[in-house]
Amino acid sequence: MVTKSLANSMLALRIVALATSAATMALLVTDNYTFQNGAELKYQDFNSYSLVVAIAAISCAYCIVQLPFSIYYAMRQKRLINNGFLPEFDFYGDKVISLCLGVAIGSGFALSVELKKFIEDHGKASDDFKGTYNKILIRGFISSAFLLVTFFSMAFLSFISSNNRPRKQPNPY
Repeated sequence: MVTKSLANSMLALRIVALATSAATMALLVTDNYTFQNGAELKYQDFNSYSLVVAIAAISCAYCIVQLPFSIYYAMRQKRLINNGFLPEFDFYGDKVISLCLGVAIGSGFALSVELKKFIEDHGKASDDFKGTYNKILIRGFISSAFLLVTFFSMAFLSFISSNNRPRKQPNPY
């Protein structure tokens, strides 16, 4: 049995994770720019940003699935399903999503940093080219920062779900 404040904090962390993963997807999916010559640049042109969007979508879906159970748990301080499945699902799901988010954050930040350094080192590019890429990279940084907040929320949930797992009695034989 958990306290009401712990159940409410679990709900709040799930809502924060849902909101920030949705914000990450919104920022990157709308990250489209057109050069003066008519060429278009989208987030799909970068595999790393596509990975960030995919993992943010998975995280968002996981939070949507968990949200009704978290609301019930916060209101009643008991599980909707009492067979021990939900604490185990929370435990393993939170850990897997946290690890995936770590990969996405690393990918998003790494692409943004490396591409920005590459553009700055090769100063022959036009101002339109540099400006467009800077806009894309700034949105990449911001979306990765939102995903970092999602990661921290899921990591805290992972710690909490570790403590909420039912304790198994050791086998005496």
